[in-house]
Amino acid sequence: MLESLGGAGTPVPHSTMLSTQTRHFGAIQYREDSVFSFPEGLPGFEDQRQFLLLERPETRPLVFLQSLSTPVLCFITVPVRVAKADYELRMPPEDVASLGISTGGPPEIGRDVLCLAIVSLQENRAPTVNLLSPVVINILDRHGIQTIQVDSGYSHQHLFSPQEEVDACS
Repeated sequence: MLESLGGAGTPVPHSTMLSTQTRHFGAIQYREDSVFSFPEGLPGFEDQRQFLLLERPETRPLVFLQSLSTPVLCFITVPVRVAKADYELRMPPEDVASLGISTGGPPEIGRDVLCLAIVSLQENRAPTVNLLSPVVINILDRHGIQTIQVDSGYSHQHLFSPQEEVDACS
């Protein structure tokens, strides 16, 4: 069973289901309110602006960031606190502003934003996660960016050893 994350609130009765074809998951049905938008794209993929976040119970805590415009493009991610339980998000003010978050302080993971680390897999090497440049998504409007946490001390090649299983919004 493949589950799309992100439909806020109660589903609208008789809502129209959309469909997309993917390389790894086949045909996926989703609601329009399950789409996550990246107005600037992601670094190196600036033309990719709409994604679905997909979870499969058998691969938890992995979250798949599936492009809606390119069937073969799917990023493997994990919630940052799966990789590092005490992870602290320190976004530059311009990135916080671009997400439209006005909490008066830094955005809180799980309350204001979903924060994912992209997983890198290489043959004959342990998987790593990018804690230096997490994918951060405003939970309320599902708009996201990939931010760089300058002077955070985090690495883009943090050895991935899951510390705990948490929900994607944690």
